[in-house]
Amino acid sequence: MSLALDMMGGFLWTAAAFVVALSVIVTVHEYGHYIVGRLCGIKAEVFSLGFGPRLVSRRDRHGTVWQVAAIPLGGYVRFLGDADAASAGSVRVEPARARQSLTGAPLWARFATVAAGPVFNFALSILVFAGMAIWQGLPVDEVRVGRLHPTPPGVEMQLQPGDRVLALDGRPVTSWRDLGAAAAELPARPVHDWTVLREGAEITVPGPDLMPPLVIGIAPRSPAAAAGLKPGDVILAIDGEPVSRFDELRAHVAEAEGRPVLLRVWREGEGEADYTLAAREQDLPTDDGYTRRWLIGVTGGGTYFEPATRPAGAAEALGIGAARTWDIIASSVSGLWAMITGQIGSCNLGGAISIAETTGQAASAGGGNFIWWIAVLSAAIGFLNLLPVPVLDGGHLMFYLYEAVAGRRPSDRVMDILSALGLAAVLSLMVLGLTNDLFCP
Repeated sequence: MSLALDMMGGFLWTAAAFVVALSVIVTVHEYGHYIVGRLCGIKAEVFSLGFGPRLVSRRDRHGTVWQVAAIPLGGYVRFLGDADAASAGSVRVEPARARQSLTGAPLWARFATVAAGPVFNFALSILVFAGMAIWQGLPVDEVRVGRLHPTPPGVEMQLQPGDRVLALDGRPVTSWRDLGAAAAELPARPVHDWTVLREGAEITVPGPDLMPPLVIGIAPRSPAAAAGLKPGDVILAIDGEPVSRFDELRAHVAEAEGRPVLLRVWREGEGEADYTLAAREQDLPTDDGYTRRWLIGVTGGGTYFEPATRPAGAAEALGIGAARTWDIIASSVSGLWAMITGQIGSCNLGGAISIAETTGQAASAGGGNFIWWIAVLSAAIGFLNLLPVPVLDGGHLMFYLYEAVAGRRPSDRVMDILSALGLAAVLSLMVLGLTNDLFCP
C-alpha cells in the first residue's frame, strides 16, 4: 500500500510540474503572438490556456476572450478569421474588418505576429539565464575560495572562504587555468599543500585534491537518477576499488560496458551507502561529430569549494543568457541533423513521457533547477516551432516567404495538402517520441 501511494505521489508530482512548466512556456509563446498581433492591428478573438471545454473566462476591453480550458497541455490564440486554433485555415470576414484578420493583414504584420511566439520563447530563456547569472554571480578572475562544500571523513579541508590561492604543492597559481593544470599534473592524494593569502598573510594549509569524485549533477532519466544518487554525493569506491578522482569513475564505468557496478557513496547527514546501477550507451557530441559512451548519468568536474563570485552587470548577464540560449538552439539543430543523417539513433528523440519525467526530477531538485529547466525547454520549443513544417509557426513563415518572393499566396489546395502532410509529420514525431519513451533503453 505504501509503495502504491509513493508511486501515485510521484506521478502526481511529475504531472503537476510538467503542467506548470508547459503552462508557463505556452503562455509566453502565445502572448508573443497576441501582443505583437494586437500592435500590428490584428484582432485576437480568443486567448486560451489549454484545450477543450472552457473552465473560466473573461472578455477584456479589446474584445478578446481570455480563458482557461480543461486540458492543460498547450494553448492557442485564435485571431479574427482563423478557422481553428492552429490558424491552418480561414473563414470569411466582412470586408470592413478584413484588415483586422490574420489573413487580411499586410504580409509584414502576419510575419511579425507568427514569428513573435518563438521569439518570446527565446526571450524567456535569455531573461531566465541572465537572471540566474545575476542571482548567482560570476567567478572572480583571481583564484579565490568561495562557499565550501561538505566533505566526507578523511578529507582534510582547512581552506576558508575568502582565501586567495597562490600555489598548489609549491606550483605557482595566478589563474583558474593554472590551478587546473597544476592539479592535473599532480598525483591524486587526499591532502595537498595549499598556499593562500589570508587576511594579508601568506600561509600554507592542508586541503583536498582539486578533482575529487564529487557528483555535481545528475542527468534526468539516467541510471544514477533511478538509483537515487544526488548532487553533493561523493563516490568513495566502485566495485570495491577506492576512487580518488572523478576520472577513475569514468574509466571504470567504460570498462564495465553496461555490467552492473557497485558504488560506495558518502552523503552529508546520511553517511555511507551502496548503490548498484548499470551504465547505458549514449551518443555524445564531439568536435568531429558524435561518439557512443557508457554513462551512468553523473556529472563531475567540481571541487569541494566554489569560486568566489562578483556581481554580474545587466549587459553581461544578458550576453550570458543569449549565449546559453544559442547553445541550446545549436545543439538542437546538431542533434536533429545527426538523427536525420543516421549519425545517432532515433532513440535520442524523447517524447512527452521523458520530458515530463525530466521536469518532475528538475522540480524535485529545487526551485532553481526547475526554473533553469523551464528556460531550456522554452528555447527548445521555440526552435521546434520554427521548423518549416506546416501547422507549426515555421510552416506559416515559409508560406509568407513564398508569398514575398512569388508575389502571391499559395493556392488553398496546396495549403490544405501541405498542412495535412505537416500535421501527419508532427503526429508521427510525437508517436516516435512516445514509442522511444516506452521501449528504448
